[in-house]
Formats: sequence, structure tokens, C-alpha cells
Amino acid sequence: MLQDVLDLFRLTALGVTVIVPLANPLTTVALLLGLSGQMTAAERNEQALKASIYVCCIMLVTFYAGQIVMSLFGISIPGLRIAGGLIVFVIGFRMLFPQQSPQESTEAELKSVEMGRRKKPDIAFVPLALPSTAGPGTMAMIITSTSAVITDTSISTWVYLVAPFPISIIVSLILWGCLRSANWIMRLFGNSGIDAISRVMGFLLICMAVQFAINGVLDILNKFGIHPLSG
Repeated sequence: MLQDVLDLFRLTALGVTVIVPLANPLTTVALLLGLSGQMTAAERNEQALKASIYVCCIMLVTFYAGQIVMSLFGISIPGLRIAGGLIVFVIGFRMLFPQQSPQESTEAELKSVEMGRRKKPDIAFVPLALPSTAGPGTMAMIITSTSAVITDTSISTWVYLVAPFPISIIVSLILWGCLRSANWIMRLFGNSGIDAISRVMGFLLICMAVQFAINGVLDILNKFGIHPLSG
């Protein structure tokens, strides 16, 4: 029993250590800053909490049913990478070339009441949770790591079944803590500084999206024995 508990702690520490760099909460913070310029501090806190909960749920589903879902719908890891890249590209493009805000429009005063009644955008699930935090790389790592743990007969079944819970909760808490710092960063840089950060992050997201797609295409080529990057 003691060995099982030690295995649980070891798997939890290993899982958090591997997933946090892939999830990269700091990138999600920058994304929140770029997309929440018109939100209040309370609204950003709400989005941070919801995004953290979504990430926890996505990770748990990936842990327990990732392989089943992907097999059921015929989704491959390269396909997941390319799809995630397309989503990130659209988000990055909108951040790099934002549309004219309603406050800058000549009709802003006439539409102020209407804008006040509109529902605030919900960015917690897309893009903060998916694909920014629990993106293709994180999902692929969870699925492959889970497969490796299953084949390890030295680990008890209950340890394998329980470990995803503390891993997902700890990663989500780390993300929540980072996103909560967004309000402090907003006060530090102001609206003009956040606009500049948003455009820079938009460019970086476009670069990341292209790289996601390239990795997906390379994975497909490698499956057919084609190695374009080899000498």
C-alpha cells in the first residue's frame, strides 16, 4: 500500500512536470490580456476560473477517453495538430489585425445602449482552455503517456485510475493563479500597452499555428516514409 501511495505521488509529480511546460500558462495569460481589453476585472476573473475548470475537464476526458474518442471519430495526432493550428491562426490573425472597436465608430453614441445590452464574449473555453492550454501538444502528450503507463505492470490499477485527478487539478490551479495575475498586468501596462502586447502575441500565435500545421504535415509524411528534413 505504501508503495502504491509513493507511485501515486511520483506519477502526479511527473505528470505536472511534463504537462505544465506544454500547457504554457504564461501564453494563455498573454492571450487573455489580448482578448479582454474591454472586460472589467471581475469579468476577467470569471473567465480565468471558467478556463481553469474547462482545462481540468478536458484533461480528465483526454486521460480516460482520449484514445477511444480519437479512434471513434478517426482523428489522428497529425489531424489534431493541424486543426489546432488552424484555430490558433484565426485567433492570432484577429489579434494582429483587430477590427475597429465600437468606441471608435461615429455611430458609437447611437449604439451605446445596444452595446451595453449585448452579452459579453465568452473566451474561457475557446481559445483560453482549447487550444491555448489544453492544445494538441498537451493532448498528444497525455494520450501517449497514458499508453506508456498502462503497459507498466509494476503500477497498480487504482494508482493509474486515480493519478489523473491530482494532475489535472494541480495544472488547473497553476493556470488559474497565472490568469488571476492578468488584472495586475492590465493595471501596470494600461490599455495602450495591452494593445501592443496583443498585437505581438497575435504575430507569435500565427507563427505557432504555422508550426503546428507543419508538424502535423511532417507527421503524415513520416508515416509514409518520406523525410523531407533529412539530408
